[in-house]
Amino acid sequence: MKKTAMILSTLALLMGLLAGCGGGNSATPSPSASAPAQTEAAATQDPGVSQGAENGYADGVYYAEGEMNEKSGWKEIVALKVEGGKIVSANWNGLNKDGGLDKKASSEAGKYGMVAGGAKAEWHVQAADMEKYLVEKQSLDELTLSDDGKTDAVSSVSIGVGGFVELVKKALDAGPVEAGPYKDGTYKAEEADFDAKTGFKYNVTITVANGNIIAAQWNATNKDGGDDKLTLSKNGEYGMKEKGGAIDEWHVQAARAEQFLIEKNDPAAIVFDQEKQTTDAISGVTIKVAPFATLAAKALEGAK
Repeated sequence: MKKTAMILSTLALLMGLLAGCGGGNSATPSPSASAPAQTEAAATQDPGVSQGAENGYADGVYYAEGEMNEKSGWKEIVALKVEGGKIVSANWNGLNKDGGLDKKASSEAGKYGMVAGGAKAEWHVQAADMEKYLVEKQSLDELTLSDDGKTDAVSSVSIGVGGFVELVKKALDAGPVEAGPYKDGTYKAEEADFDAKTGFKYNVTITVANGNIIAAQWNATNKDGGDDKLTLSKNGEYGMKEKGGAIDEWHVQAARAEQFLIEKNDPAAIVFDQEKQTTDAISGVTIKVAPFATLAAKALEGAK
């Protein structure tokens, strides 16, 4: 009888322990039970942060600029776009110390000339390959760089990518920034006809990154061909200052107008006299700016 009592007592104790364990499991919410709480959290989540940001990046645009390289004359920039916690686009470019065309536009126009120097491809082509690599990999951590900033990880790229790697990290570390009103890209506009008196036809090229104007070039081609107006002015062949008594040569004044547009980020800020086509808004500019303002506005129509 004693032995039977001991067995019954042990069974009762075991059943009590099992009941306690079962109670502990029931206190832990099941996946279905926790769903309402997760939905509520998502509803109160900061709209600027991606649902996938826990394992990726906050949605938005990212931007970073490097320092001006006095030797090359270029300052590198990177603009990124993140959607759903992932990088969906990247723009690696460069701004020239003298203004005018950005590095990609210069390369596309054949003015950077890397292939002529023995490179695998022009700069803008290689830059696009690096942008594609970043979007595919979502990171540049796997890249191994040589002392001169080059990598063997992307076979089609022979240019130095150290600046790109540094600026991508800088942009992502800084977090999303407020974008400007325009769509990123390069935009161009040109007058329909050559001027009957001067023989020139003006054109404008504008580059937008992070929604803002970062580069602009105002130039003109001649009906008889030959060098463009910028080249003629820089070579002293246009002679506005020396021959005509202007305050500065045409290309110098044009650069001031370009910089004014970049700073104001709006062609409408270039208010000009309708009859004289000149402006008092830009210090050091006495040339007719109406064609520049008009073409800049026309070019940016495609950026809205």
